[in-house]
Amino acid sequence: MAESFVYVTFIRTTPEKLWEALTKAEFTRQYWFGITQDCTWQVGASWKMVLPDGRVADTGEVLESDPPRRLVLKWRNEFIPELKAEGFSRCVIEIEQAADAVKLTITHSIDRTGSKFIQAVSNGWPTILSSLKSLLETGKPLEGIKPQPKGK
Repeated sequence: MAESFVYVTFIRTTPEKLWEALTKAEFTRQYWFGITQDCTWQVGASWKMVLPDGRVADTGEVLESDPPRRLVLKWRNEFIPELKAEGFSRCVIEIEQAADAVKLTITHSIDRTGSKFIQAVSNGWPTILSSLKSLLETGKPLEGIKPQPKGK
């Protein structure tokens, strides 16, 4: 049985600017607390997230890429052994125009019950996306607030 985490937020921006913020290293570094992503964003491309100290945090593959509307990633944690052991998850990122804002929906799921990985992302995504929203709307990401893995 699959377990999922869904997060929806509205950001005063354009779909194109949000897509750029989600996929360009110079943006992700700002709101994702120094983390960058390495990817061409083409279907079938490998994807990885790199911590500020150079360690690889997560890896995967681009399953769908429809800029600036939809991105689907195969995603596995690489640096916490108990999360890595759970295998690959699926992250669906959907971007829709909503009046003078953009609706961003993140659906992160894994094919197992009691997933520690889903617990971790349910703690991380709200902080990261709040920082992204702040960056796009005010020009400044959140500072001093970082997602902490539960139980760490």
